[in-house]
Amino acid sequence: MAFSTAGQSNSQGVSLASIAGALGLSRSTSYRILKCLVDEGLVEHDTANRRYSVGRLTYELGLAVTNDALDIARWRAAVDRVAAKTGVTCYLMSRSGIEATCLHKTDGTAIIRVIPVEVGQRRLLGVGAGSTALLAALDPETSEHVIRAIEPGLGRYPNLTADVVRRLVAETRATGFTVSTGNVVKDVFGVGMAIPKPGGIPSLALSLAALANQAGEDAVRSWKQIIRQEVDAIVFG
Repeated sequence: MAFSTAGQSNSQGVSLASIAGALGLSRSTSYRILKCLVDEGLVEHDTANRRYSVGRLTYELGLAVTNDALDIARWRAAVDRVAAKTGVTCYLMSRSGIEATCLHKTDGTAIIRVIPVEVGQRRLLGVGAGSTALLAALDPETSEHVIRAIEPGLGRYPNLTADVVRRLVAETRATGFTVSTGNVVKDVFGVGMAIPKPGGIPSLALSLAALANQAGEDAVRSWKQIIRQEVDAIVFG
């Protein structure tokens, strides 16, 4: 990734051309990815010398080793309750640059369980219900930069294109939920909601995954209500 390449640079930083060459990406794609990382504070850009280096936030994250543990501890019970009430697998997803990481997973009680994501697995934003909810929580300009950056990686998902992701983002902003029907894994249905962050951009999302034949209209309506109740109880309770 561009982040790790910048991290391997010396104190003078590394050029866009070097990063693009190391990643095997075009300069335009590398630039879009780097812009997202710069916006997040993970990479610094010396505009005078046109070189990139590891950002201050990276060092802060290295010191704050308990941040993920605190987030997991705070939301573990909510994830467990959603899984118990819905009977399907529930996830806590965390935004990281142009990707989302699964921090916690709780299996449902259904005999046939759907587990498209494991703890620690990373996905591009826009791939899956939780990661798409996090993408939709970004401001329109930033989310569009991300969509353009991830577009080359969508080729592995036959039902996902940049335009499909844009449509899902628009629907998420209108309804508060991402609904994914076979977009990533065939016959798998997902629902995701970004967790509101008062005064900031949401960085966590609750999501669930089930077989498409489990996702009747009444079931989906109930799942959304359960997720919203759990989120609201912690954020606004």
